Amino acid sequence: MKLLDNKVAIVTGASRGIGEAIALKFAEHGANVAFTYVSSDEKAKALEARLQALGVKAKAYKSNAGVFEECEALVNDVVKEFGTVDICVNNAGISKDNLILRMSPEQWDDVMDVNLKSVFNMTKLVVRPMMKAKSGSIINMSSIIGMKGNAGQSSYAASKAGIIGFSKSIAQELGSRNVRVNSVAPGFVETDMTHYLKDGEGAKNYLDKIPLGKFGSPEDIANVCLFLASDMSAYVTGQTLSVCGGLNT
Repeated sequence: MKLLDNKVAIVTGASRGIGEAIALKFAEHGANVAFTYVSSDEKAKALEARLQALGVKAKAYKSNAGVFEECEALVNDVVKEFGTVDICVNNAGISKDNLILRMSPEQWDDVMDVNLKSVFNMTKLVVRPMMKAKSGSIINMSSIIGMKGNAGQSSYAASKAGIIGFSKSIAQELGSRNVRVNSVAPGFVETDMTHYLKDGEGAKNYLDKIPLGKFGSPEDIANVCLFLASDMSAYVTGQTLSVCGGLNT
């Protein structure tokens, strides 16, 4: 059974890792997918072709989710090309980890713009077609670090904690219009951003803290996003689903 037949989804930051897995999972379940990337044209075109091969409409957009004007152009074009927006996954994110004594204001601002301001930008813009349709699902990518904190990751933690508070607030604003807003908080997931987890004593230290005894995969996160995007979660809003192998228990 395809859970997202003929739905239109936007996934930001989808040329690799978790975003790529989400885009593919949605397409496998019948969604037409618009996705954004910022640097690798080659990877974006390859993903666009993989999505189209699944029999859905797909289009890659080179767009910085941290810049409101670029988000505005993106959403306007998606509505024009695809007809509407049913699902928005705010996945774009970066980390510029440093101890607070060494962190520059520019590093802090970059993380806030890409991780948190992007969620404001995209949410503000997609709610209009969703409210008009009286239906929609917004999924914001937080992190276990936003719930627990981590030394050397104050900017990342603050941005991801902000996403949780933002999502809970917007869920209350939009519930009467049948637009749902939820967060996903991944634990340690094997992606290009977390390559440092895989090797040596550091990896063992992380694994020892995870009750399930393994790192997550991008598909683990994509499966939860599929649930939140579909009618299977029709009575779920304002929640944060931690996908962390038990790390947050």
